[in-house]
Amino acid sequence: MKRELGIARCGLACCLCSENTTCGGCNSGNCPDNDWCENKKCSLEKGINHCYECSADCTKGLLSKIKPYAFTLFIKRYSEEFLLDCLEENEKRGVVYHREGINGDYDDFDDVEELIEFIKTGKR
Repeated sequence: MKRELGIARCGLACCLCSENTTCGGCNSGNCPDNDWCENKKCSLEKGINHCYECSADCTKGLLSKIKPYAFTLFIKRYSEEFLLDCLEENEKRGVVYHREGINGDYDDFDDVEELIEFIKTGKR
C-alpha cells in the first residue's frame, strides 16, 4: 500500500491501485482519466478536494459504482484516515483491491452497507 497516494477525489483508493506506478493520483496530472473524469471536474468547480467534502448524495461519474460510492460514504461517516487504516489492515489480511484487472474483493457487493461493514472488518 502506498498510503501517501491516499484516496482519489471520487473515493477510489489510489493507495492500492495497481496502476499507481504510472499514475500518481488525481492531482498529479498523470492520471490516465484526467481529461474526462466527471468527479474531478465537478470537485474543482465546487472548490473542494474530494467528493466526500460535498454535502450532496451524488452518484454521478465514478460514484455510480458501488466501490467509490461506498468509500466516499465511509469517509463522510468516519474519516479518510480511518478508511486508510482499514484498507491497510485488510490488505494485511489478504483482501485484494485489484485482481485480474480492476476488480477485486471490494467489487463483489450489491449493497453499500454490506461493503462498508466489509471495509471495517475485512470479513464477509
